[in-house]
Amino acid sequence: MSEGFVVRGLRRVRKFLGDGTGPRELEGKHLGRVRELLKECASGVGGEVSVRQRAALLAETYQHLNDEGRATFLSSIANDFGPDPQCVDQAHVAYQAAIGSDQQWQAESALRNAMRSSRLRILTQFNALPQGVKFLVDLRADLLRYLDKDPALRSLDRELESRLGAWFDVGFLELQRITWNSPAVLLEKLIQYEAVHEIRSWSDLKNRLDSDRRCYAFFHPRMPMEPLIFVEVALTEHLADNVQTLLDEHAPVFDAQRASTAIFYSISNTQLGLRGVSFGNFLLKRVVDDLKRDYPRLDSFATLSPLPTFRRWAEKNPDAWRKAFSDADLERINRRLLPEMTAITSADDLAKLLSVDRWAADQRLAQALQHGLTRLAARYLLTASKGDQPYDPVARFHLGNGARIERLNYLADTSARGSQQSYGLMVNYVYDPDTIEENVEAFSRGGEIAAATALRRSARD
Repeated sequence: MSEGFVVRGLRRVRKFLGDGTGPRELEGKHLGRVRELLKECASGVGGEVSVRQRAALLAETYQHLNDEGRATFLSSIANDFGPDPQCVDQAHVAYQAAIGSDQQWQAESALRNAMRSSRLRILTQFNALPQGVKFLVDLRADLLRYLDKDPALRSLDRELESRLGAWFDVGFLELQRITWNSPAVLLEKLIQYEAVHEIRSWSDLKNRLDSDRRCYAFFHPRMPMEPLIFVEVALTEHLADNVQTLLDEHAPVFDAQRASTAIFYSISNTQLGLRGVSFGNFLLKRVVDDLKRDYPRLDSFATLSPLPTFRRWAEKNPDAWRKAFSDADLERINRRLLPEMTAITSADDLAKLLSVDRWAADQRLAQALQHGLTRLAARYLLTASKGDQPYDPVARFHLGNGARIERLNYLADTSARGSQQSYGLMVNYVYDPDTIEENVEAFSRGGEIAAATALRRSARD
């Protein structure tokens, strides 16, 4: 294929894109042209320049499509460029016949090649573009949204996830500290991507990057201004128990040289397209090493973490309320209700009371609710499950990396989000270097949860 042919194809597609005033459908002759180009990508015809121009043409087309057009584009890749069933069948028959003979390994190689889809060649050509890595990450984010409506896309998703897992191997990633002097475009990305505690202003961000704070992120060399995951750290003298206090912009700056404890209070994954590609555990290990080098006095590494699905779970489990709140708890609560409030006699009454956020502002009522809510949260962390894993996603992450559940903190996050997620409770996970490996082994083998004695006692009381 001549390079001139590819250039003419580029002109035709740009004519289709028009003035770029809005996203486009993908149908008719334009869909046919895209399929032709995908076939040429899959077959790998043409020289290096033609290959790059063709991939760039397809990427530009994709970026100008609307949601329906993108779904059609991805469906074409998934359905038209998989392994040839007849070739796979023939290779499998040959392999079965060759088992135990000198030709077995050659037949195995042939079977493996027959099962390899030409989708991989298309994805690899996109990867070679100047912004190809980011393009593929964003493409998979789209793909994940379409899976429920089109299960046939799952084969493409598995292949793309596998490719991204190789391209984003932790050995290729770079750990960088982000400071107030980092490029403005990068600081804007922190504000955009913060997923745990919203960054409300530039002064809020500056406070999180002050001398008693640290922020670290993993970067891929092909995405230098796109943090893949970042962690925010506070250097303190104690185990933090309130995120509003921790993020108070007006609090005096702590002398970091006196710090004995590093609190990881926010970990944010930024790229939806990298779901299933895990590097958060490596980030924490690298950050701990970096902090220990800079601050030798540090001897405690812990988190102040949300319980993002606690309230959702609690509202679906009325029996858990009945077991967590004793008659004495209900009596205390009823004595402290405001006159206009209905007396609490059941789990449903409790759930209704807590559905109105004003309860937390009433100090006496909040105190009466503390014992039962803390017991409910302890049982949630220690017993609630999804399959053979803890129900809480943050717990799954930290326990899987060897942390211990240390302490529940009542009304530790009084923001609207904290109330909506967990009635304001937060939890400290502790990373003890002496027990991390033991905890990982026990959790991965039998689902054993490492937890402080006081927390286990709270769950039993």
